[in-house]
This record gives sequence, C-alpha cells and structure tokens, in this order.
Amino acid sequence: MTSSGPPGTPGSRGVHPAWLPDEAFRPIGSRRTLLCGGGPLAGTVHEEVASACARYGGSVRRRAAGPDEAPEAGADDGAGDGADEGGPYDLVLALTTAGPLPAVTETALAGFRRGPAPGDGPAVGPDIGPVIGTAGGDERIGDEGYVVARHEGVTVVLADSATGLLYGLFHLVRLGEEAFGAARPAEHHRPAARLRMLDHWDNVDVHPVMGQVERGYAGGSIFWRDGALRDDLTRVRAYGRLLAACGVNAVTVNNVNVHATETLLLTDRLRDVAAIADRLRPYGVRVHLSVNFAAPVALGGTATADPLDEDVRAWWAAVTARVYEAIPDFGGYVVKADSEGQPGPHAYGRDHADGANLLAEALAPFGGVVHWRAFVYNHRQDWRDRSTDRARAAYDHFTPLDGRFRDNVILQVKHGPIDFQVREPVSPVIAAMPRTRVAVELQVTQEYTGQQRHVCYLAPMWSEVLGFRPWGPAGPGVAHVVAGDVADGAAGGGLVGVSNVGDDPYWTGHPLAQANLYAFGRLAWAPSSDPAAILDEWIGLTFPAAAGGNDATGGDDGRLREALHEIMDDSCGTYERYTVPLGVGFMVRPGHHYGPDVDGYEYTPWGTYHFADRDGVGVDRTRATGTGFTGQYPPPWSEVYESLARCPDELLLFFHHVPYGHVLHDGTTVIQHIYDTHFAGVEEVERARLRWAELAGLVPDAPHARVRELFAEQLRCAEEWRDQVNAYFLRKSGVPDARGRRIP
Repeated sequence: MTSSGPPGTPGSRGVHPAWLPDEAFRPIGSRRTLLCGGGPLAGTVHEEVASACARYGGSVRRRAAGPDEAPEAGADDGAGDGADEGGPYDLVLALTTAGPLPAVTETALAGFRRGPAPGDGPAVGPDIGPVIGTAGGDERIGDEGYVVARHEGVTVVLADSATGLLYGLFHLVRLGEEAFGAARPAEHHRPAARLRMLDHWDNVDVHPVMGQVERGYAGGSIFWRDGALRDDLTRVRAYGRLLAACGVNAVTVNNVNVHATETLLLTDRLRDVAAIADRLRPYGVRVHLSVNFAAPVALGGTATADPLDEDVRAWWAAVTARVYEAIPDFGGYVVKADSEGQPGPHAYGRDHADGANLLAEALAPFGGVVHWRAFVYNHRQDWRDRSTDRARAAYDHFTPLDGRFRDNVILQVKHGPIDFQVREPVSPVIAAMPRTRVAVELQVTQEYTGQQRHVCYLAPMWSEVLGFRPWGPAGPGVAHVVAGDVADGAAGGGLVGVSNVGDDPYWTGHPLAQANLYAFGRLAWAPSSDPAAILDEWIGLTFPAAAGGNDATGGDDGRLREALHEIMDDSCGTYERYTVPLGVGFMVRPGHHYGPDVDGYEYTPWGTYHFADRDGVGVDRTRATGTGFTGQYPPPWSEVYESLARCPDELLLFFHHVPYGHVLHDGTTVIQHIYDTHFAGVEEVERARLRWAELAGLVPDAPHARVRELFAEQLRCAEEWRDQVNAYFLRKSGVPDARGRRIP
C-alpha cells in the first residue's frame, strides 16, 4: 500500500499512494531524460524523474542553463551514459528560459500554433500566438502552461515556468506508455482557471461538536493534531504532490468558521502556517488562510472591527505585511462573514463590499486575494412564513453590490442556492455579477452525499454545473464565468472545493472517494473534460493493473476498469434515487446530516423545507404565487423554471409545490416516481456491492476489504432511506405503490 516516491513522500508509513503509485512512473523511469532549467520547482521535477530512474533503470541529466554550463551537482542520476544534450534522449523536459535547446525540441514544435489543447479549459478562444520559433522568445506558453509533443522517438515537454514544467511531467505520468508511443503533434495545455483551490475545514483545536475537521469523514487533520501543528509534516508534502498531479494550486489550511485558537494563526501561530507553506511550495501549491473578520478586536489590536475605521485598516495592513514577511508567496484570505453567527461588517452598519475591500486593500501590495463567501442567509427563519426563502438570500445580499468590490476580491459562491445538495439548480448569483470576480464553490467532502461511507462519484454533477449556460444555449457557461471568459465580464475567480482529505491511510476514508478529489483538480484545470474520461484516468493511475499490466503487475484484461466504471459512473445518480426526490433536498438527520429524517429540518429555523402535506409536496418559488426566486435567473431559465410544464423533472419540487398525482414528463406521477426511484436505488447499490465482491484478487486485499465493509453500510443506509421516505409519503398521500411492493 506504500510508495517510495521522491524524497519527502510517506514511503513506508502505510499511507496509500492514491493516483501516484511507483508503477505510474515506470514509463518515465525506464527512459533517458534531459532536463533543461533551474529553480526550485525544476528541482522538484528533477527529484521526481531521478527517483523514478533509480527504481526502473533509466537516467536523467539536468542542465540548468546553456549547453556550455557545467551540470549542477548531482545532475546525473540513475543508469545510463550521461551523454551531452545531443545524446540519445527519450524525453526532454525544458524551460524556454534555459538557453538554446536541443534541435529535437525545435523540430518537434515546428509549425505549432499555440492555443489550448482540445478539452483544456473552456473551448472558447482562437489560437493565441504565432508559430513558436526559438525557445525563450517573446511568445509565451503561460505561467502554468506547457507544450507536449513527440517526434522521431523523442518526447518533448516545453514550459515558460517550472510550474508549467511540473504540470507537464504529471501529464506524461497520466499518459503512461502512450507518451512514448506514436508521434504526437505539439499540443498546448493550460488551465482554464488561474485559481484552483481546496478549502480545508480543519480546526487546530478539536471542536466539541464538529471535531477536528468540520464535515470531515476521513479522520483527523493532516495539518493539525492535539491543538498544535503536527510534528511530522511529511504527509503534507505528499499531499502537495497529489494536488499538483491533478492541477490544484492553492490550499486553505483552516476552517472558515474561525474559532479562538485558529484566529491566532494570523499572528502568534503564523510560524505554523509558514511551515505548511514550506512543505507545499515545492509542488507549486500556495497557502491561504481563513480569518476571523473580528480579529482586530479578538487579538486586542483595536476597539472595533468597523471596516471603515482607520485604526482597523492600519491593523490589517500591518498584520498582512508580517504574513508576507513569513510567507512571501502567501495566497490570501478566506472569509465567512455575517453568516451562521460569524462576525462581519453588518454589525457596524457596513455591507459586504466594505468588509471585503478592507482586506483586499491590505493584500493588494503583495498580490494577494480575498475570497469572500456568499453563503449568507437568515438561519433564524419561521417555517410558517413561506415568503422567506433561503434560496434567494445570496442574490439579495450581493447583487446590489456588483461593481463595488476591488479587483482582488473574489466572491466565492456555492454552486447551488441552498447547501451542496445532491440536486439543486445552479446558483443565479453566478450569472448576476458581471463586474465582480466570481469563484464557484463545490463540496468534495460528502456532507450530503454519503459522507464517504457511500460510493458517490461527484464529477458528473460538477460537470453539469460547469456546463450550465445561464443565458441560454448560445451564451457562455459557468465554466466561462469562473475562467473570466465572458465578454465584458470581470476576471475569473476560479474553482474552489471543500476538501475531503484527512489523516486516514487512504486520504479520503473511502478508497473510491479519492476519485472525487482527483476529479475536482482535473475539472478545475479543464472544465469541459468528460467525467467518465477523468474516472478512467484515475483508475489507470491508482490501479496499475487496470492500465494493461506489465511484467511487474500483470494485467486484468480490462475487468477492473470495466467494473469500476459500472460501479462509479452513475453512482451519484444512484445516491439521488434512494435519497431525496426531484430536487427537494435535505430530509437528513439534523446536525450530523447522515441518514434519513424526512421531517428532521422541517420545523426548524434553518430554511430547508419541503412543505409536504396530505395534498402535495415541494416549495413554490415562482413569481406568480411563490417566493419569486425564479425571477433571479436571466431568460430563458427564469421562464423555464417558472413554468410547471417546462420545469425539468429533476428540479420540480425545488421550484413548485405540486399534488402527488402530478404527472412528470415521463408519464409517471410524483408519488409513483418516489416509490420507484427508492426501490431502484437500493437495487443498484446491491448490484454494485456484488460487482465489487467479484474484484477480489484484482484489487489489493486491504482496500478491497475496506470498500467491501463500506458497501455493507451503504446498502443498510440505502434500505433505511427507501423505507423511511416511501413510508412517509405513503402515509402523507394515502396513495399505495402501483406495483404492490411492501412499504413498511
């Protein structure tokens, strides 16, 4: 279950290598490589290649600058003849700044017009420059981009920056032997969004209710333990390596709900944050920090946290300057303000733009950004008042402020208007703030999707969100908004995910939940990627036998790959079928949110209602008779969602209160749909469980046993969902199952 990896990886500590097992590097490690370029991240590339060569018999030579420069100390590693740059190399990894490059590099790139490779980023732009002439010229590949080609038996990766070269190396890892096969015309790869960030809801102190990791289902924090920084941060470096391999470039290291101890990370405990940054930096991952808006008061600096107070502005400026002294590449702040009890500018009669701009002003001299979360709503609602609608809240709070935020403010918007449900419409805020940088927030941790005890591959849901076109089929999509590719729109804010990682040996608790972490990074890099293709990548990397095998691992004739696709491709749809119907949401046990409780939140102040009664179910959010939420969308969706006849069935109960006998587009009544889908979902889980059992011997024993145990729990929980939901609606409606199945 371990991977030796380069220096600083967990090695023999019993930590699963995830999508970077040693075997994934065999194609590179068995070749002769020339590395041209200097700097710390080029050093990381060198470490990766040298480690692979030491295992598999290849060689690597590093040249930091021009061909006349002596090699760096330790530049020749592994077996091989250590030939000069004209030698018989299989792979050339080069920076454009490394001086004249081997002739094969120029030949491989001849005639290439730069633009993103198919599938890299939103497919919206033309070629971005002329033919590459000499390396190191004026034309740029981009800070994180790279070009990959294969010509006359040599594979070439060229990048402007060492970060891009690192991403190019991991691109070759994904390709495997294919990278060294047939000739490959030059392709330009670059991320669609500049910011691709994971937020860790980790607490330094173990919270009495939320524990070490709020909404975490994979053990404790990889950063913190027993109220302090972990003594051994080896695993943090390994985490940075995994993130770089899937395209993530930023991490927030503490919970957005910033408690007393965590507030000190900004000042007294800043050295701890700096230590984490040191471990992540070799893989191009920048650290961000969640901060308490009232920190000036909490830390004794000022008498107020009023964002317009000059002493408060000076306090933030001074503290931020000290942060950058300790962490020169610090990314910025994340803020949850005036939400669920967290302090914010409203206490001083100010608005969110005032609050965000305060921090943005302090960060601006250093190039930092503030992620200001739009998750703001009234969590003291009266369920009797149907005019109050939690779904409206973010739009009502923030759209009047469009154009008032500084350029280094990023409004971080949850992908749906409620709270990471398995089915929600896309948040209308994303399309409503053209003069504000917007980031879309996804939840990789499975708070409402099985808590990493259920198989639920989330990439199809995320892909649907990113591909949604708020202005209609001819308009730009959500992916274009986060990338800043909307005409006359603001720069993009990127993609943010709430991490599903903990100190569990498998990183994510459920071994198959690793696929969600991997898919987040890949979709953040290339939002138009096919979720099934991403899953295929993950399978091939994580289970080397599924990649076709070799003399070390053997092959499985495609059985493992086929089975994992059967189990995972539509697992999110399966979860939806046995839990909440037609977009209504929640129905979970209050507090921990695991398992069914149809009325668990129905009479609480949290604003998460389904309004089921004897006549019907659903929330009326129409302009005509409901809360008016449909009017927050631009045409055509405002009209589609308003219309009972045109509203998509999967969102029917989110937008409309309908009788149980209402007929869906497929001819089924609402009540029969509820019965049918809940029975079907359980049957699908049982089939997946049996399919996994058949993989004994194809999957290593330890992860196979872990998943087998988790499938038993998933089946038990799915049956509980089926029985509780079906029984509840049978009693409410009085309508029996048309198929005569037993409902307890």
